[in-house]
Amino acid sequence: MKCGYATIARRPSALRMRGKTPLGLDHFIQRQRALALWRDILRSTASISDMSTRKDMRQFARAEFEHHKHATDISHIRYLISQTGRTQFDSMKSSLINSGLLS
Repeated sequence: MKCGYATIARRPSALRMRGKTPLGLDHFIQRQRALALWRDILRSTASISDMSTRKDMRQFARAEFEHHKHATDISHIRYLISQTGRTQFDSMKSSLINSGLLS
């Protein structure tokens, strides 16, 4: 009698066929944290009334995300999200509140 298990793939996954490897749990969690930070930035900048300031803030954030998009070391990714990203976002947000551009 031949027994097949659901966890054993009979053929390569669609992800592997495209030349990509699945994310491990730590990378998946950090990816979700990075996406949450990005959404926070977009939500906060949406309430900036000055269009050029809003555009500049979003371009800066996008450039930072693009610059670090190939990071693979999990501890470096954690550092980028928690120390660099959150810190820069919070200081940007407080300076915009102090200047009256953000409520």
